[in-house]
Amino acid sequence: MSRKRTQNGSKRTRGRRQRTVSLSLRDRGQTTQDFAVGIGVFILAVAFVFSFLPTILTPFDSSVSGGQTAQADRIADRLVHNLSDSDTSPNAINDTAFNETDGELEDRVGLRTAGDQVSVQIEQLNESETVNDMVIGDQYNGQSAASSARIVTLDDNPEGCETACRLVVRVW
Repeated sequence: MSRKRTQNGSKRTRGRRQRTVSLSLRDRGQTTQDFAVGIGVFILAVAFVFSFLPTILTPFDSSVSGGQTAQADRIADRLVHNLSDSDTSPNAINDTAFNETDGELEDRVGLRTAGDQVSVQIEQLNESETVNDMVIGDQYNGQSAASSARIVTLDDNPEGCETACRLVVRVW
């Protein structure tokens, strides 16, 4: 194929293509400062992810097992059922029966001795103070424990517990 050209060059059958402009980046490359800033931002992002990730999983990590939580709930239910006067109210606990339970806690609530320790306290509703030293079972010292609470009334209506009290069972 040949092109047709005229002698004077003024008439052409085909137009001329425009020239492409290309830039050369040979003179400018990645500098040391660009590299340092990029790596610094990357390291900060990775550090943030690794420091934030454990806080997402923390609520699901517990030293108390589900079995201990169920056991504390079951013990609280049995104590309220066994110590209450069913004639007056289902949650009215007989004080003398509660104090006599100390030696036979395992028998009264059907507790299997699987190495778990149990503490039962009757506390005031607005504070964590025990009412008249009404504590049975092992001594609780603030360690990690599964707990269950029930609102109860006492027959004698001791001071600080006129309206209602809280029966708290802790298993660890």
